[in-house]
Order: sequence, then C-alpha cells, then structure tokens
Amino acid sequence: MLKLFKENIRIALGSIRTQLLRTILTVLIIAIGITALVCILTVVAALENTISTDFASMGANTFNINQYAFEARRQGGGEREVVNPIISYPEAVAFKNQYRFPLTQTSLSFTATSTAEAKFESKKTDPKITVKGVDEYFATNSGLEIARGRNFSGFDIANNTYCCVVGSDFEKDLLKDVNPIDKVISIRGAKFKVIGVLKEKGSTFGNNEDLRVLIPIQIARSIFTQPNINYTLSTMVEKKEMLDQAVDHANAVMRNVRKLSPVEENNFGISRSDDLINRILSITDYLGVSAWVIGIITIFGSSIALMNIMLVSVTERTREIGVRKALGAKRSTIATQFFIETLVIGQMGGIFGIILGISAGAGIASLLSFDFVTPWAAILAAFITTFVVAIVSGSYPALKASRLDPIEALRYE
Repeated sequence: MLKLFKENIRIALGSIRTQLLRTILTVLIIAIGITALVCILTVVAALENTISTDFASMGANTFNINQYAFEARRQGGGEREVVNPIISYPEAVAFKNQYRFPLTQTSLSFTATSTAEAKFESKKTDPKITVKGVDEYFATNSGLEIARGRNFSGFDIANNTYCCVVGSDFEKDLLKDVNPIDKVISIRGAKFKVIGVLKEKGSTFGNNEDLRVLIPIQIARSIFTQPNINYTLSTMVEKKEMLDQAVDHANAVMRNVRKLSPVEENNFGISRSDDLINRILSITDYLGVSAWVIGIITIFGSSIALMNIMLVSVTERTREIGVRKALGAKRSTIATQFFIETLVIGQMGGIFGIILGISAGAGIASLLSFDFVTPWAAILAAFITTFVVAIVSGSYPALKASRLDPIEALRYE
C-alpha cells in the first residue's frame, strides 16, 4: 500500500512537471486566496496581542470612574444628547475619602496638558509632552513599572515636593547620555527633580506612552489652572474575586457623592479593565469574519481553477488511462492517482500562500506598530482550507478518470 502511494506521488509530480506553466498559474491562484486569508488573520492576531499586552499590565482587578463624554438616550420618542458632568476635584476627593472597601487602593489623577515643553540645561523638547497630575497610587493602579529610580511616596504627594517621574523616551532625547535620576528639568517655568524613569510602554492607538511626565497632583493643579478639569479615579482590588462587590460599592459611593436620588440614572461611568479588553477584542472578531469572507470568495475561484486543470489533465491523458486499465489498473488506483495530484497542487499553493500571507501580515503589523505573533490558527486554517479545496476540486476529475471505459480510452485521439 505504501509502495503504491509513493508511486502515485511520483506520477503526480511527473505530471506536474510536464504541465509546469499551467501548474504554476494554478498554484498562484490558490496562493492568492490563502495569502488574503492568512494576511488578515495575521494582522488580527497581532492586533489582539497588542491590545492584550497593553491592557494586561493593568490587571483584571482594576476599575476606573470617569465621565461619560456623550450618551444618546431616548426621551419621549425622540433623541436628545445627554452630557454627563465632569468629575470635579471636590467630588473626586469626597469619593476617595468615603470609599472604604477592604483590600483596595484608589488613585486620583488628571491630564494637565498634552502639549508641554520640557527643558534640561540648554536642551528642550518639542511641545508634545503629556503632563499628568497623579498621587502615589497612580503608577501601581495603571500598571506602570519603574525602570530606574523610584515611584512617588506618600511624603512627596502630601508635601507637594517638586519631583517627577518621566517616560522612557526622555533617556533617548532630553536626558540622553546622563543619569536622569536627580537631574532637574523645567516645565512651564517650574523646576522638577527627576526621581524615576518609567519602563518603556510604546505607542497605544497612536499615543506615545513614553513621552509623559508625572508630577504631584496638587502641584499640577497650581501650575495648570484651566477651568473644568476632569479627574479620573482608579481603584485596584487586591483579590480579583472581590471585584464585583468593590464595583457595586464604588457605584453606591459615587451616587451618594453626586447626590443622586434612587430613581435617577448614573451620570458617571465605571469601566472595568477586563470589560474594556473584552469589548475591544470583540471588534477584532469582525475583522476575522471579514478575512474568512474575502478568503472564501478567492478560494472559491481557486477551487474552480484547480478543478478545471484536473479535468483538462484527465482529457489529455485519456489514452494513458486506457493503457493502465488494460494492464489491470483498478478504478480506485486511477482515482487515487488523480486525487493525489490534486492534493499536491493544492498543498503547494497553500504553503506558498502561507509564506506570502505571514510575510505581508508581519509587514503590515510592523507598519501599524502591532506586536507580531506567529498566527498558528491562521496557518492551521490555511492547511485545512487547501485540503478541503483539493478534495472538492479533485473528487469529480478523479471520479471521471476512474470511470473511463478502457476500450474507448485506447481509441481516443
């Protein structure tokens, strides 16, 4: 049986060599469909990996309380735009003081500006530095790690010490070739001593997370005095199983802070880190479906092309089939020969398509700054798809070849 299988493969490869140009074109048609499928699935896998990496550091046991920017709600058959009020500083402080859920820590922060300019000695940065006013819990609750130096202490925050923690890009530009710790940088005319450097985070959805400066929140409020500052509250729960109860308690406390009656709806938002990840990842499911739709349409054309080349091959080799049958070849032997030939062509197209698809997907992922990950699911899907295409496309030609009458086949010109 194994010897017969090897012989069929040898015959299939010989037939492919005799019709090399036609085989190459067919392989390319199959490869195009597989490339489209694998390329999109590779990009989707890279996107999912990037999102998971960016948010996983926050942990699945963190939630934020912030403002819903806009929310449309039906009122009397029509729609009106509802704007939630910002979370003011008194409200944020009141929540932090009143929230006493066990094994939790709450941080208070706000974005002071995203267009600051930082100076060190005679050097200065472009006006694209993000400055955040934070407390001692902000870095921990946000999943930020200190690469050099230290984080803010309770003493720094309570005593409004003019110190700061900077992003990793400062070591590549403003504080290049020097030890950044204890160096003094200037922002808006105020001088801050660098006490720590954050571990590199990269870009998230086009925002450079490494071009930011964290300063004590009270100092940020005194320097950046714009009206209607919107504050964010972030709470970390030490035990994940207590997260639901912690969120419910936070909801009750914030409603009390905002003096909402029992019949009024929330005019603030509570977002859990795990819900946010799941919501974003659900969007990538649509991209995966799109990949399959595009791939199947292209692969459908490939299967027609493959069936066509095999039918032509059966017609061209009618006399050969007649000779084989006259010498005692069984119908199953003839069918297997053509079937294996179809599988070989299909898998050649599949392998070529996988290589092109992964290469194109990796290139696109690199351009979009996604973290590339080997798309094993896409590779498996491509192999299965080409196998199914080969079976569907090769069944009829193989059956047709096996049913040829040997006498009529020998007389065929």
